[in-house]
Amino acid sequence: MELTLADAQKALARAHAKAAELDLKVTVAIVDSGGLLVVLGRMDGAPPISPQIAEAKAVGAAMFLRDGGWLAQTAQDRPGFFKAADRLARVPLIPGPGSALIKRGGAVIGAIGVSGARPEQDLECAEAGAASIQA
Repeated sequence: MELTLADAQKALARAHAKAAELDLKVTVAIVDSGGLLVVLGRMDGAPPISPQIAEAKAVGAAMFLRDGGWLAQTAQDRPGFFKAADRLARVPLIPGPGSALIKRGGAVIGAIGVSGARPEQDLECAEAGAASIQA
């Protein structure tokens, strides 16, 4: 099972729709299970740094098979480990809410990262996007 471009576009559209419902301007990044970028979409008005942060959130989730909350806890509990692991990834990792795993049939096929709003709002948008293709 793999994350298709159509899957990623659907998740991006749903995450952007959720952001619009909440009157937010965010960037959404979707990566495959290897942490490689599939789609990236920045809403008009989203912060200029948000594309890099959204991708970093998604890559971290995909590489560790955990959401951003888990990454934040790990960075706090084991800073030396997180600092070393961060250097191994293709992009710097951003620990914290705003990312979710994308699963199909119980298997992780990718991850979504969102940036541009408060962490809990980023997470709400990420979860909406991920839920749009999970089956």
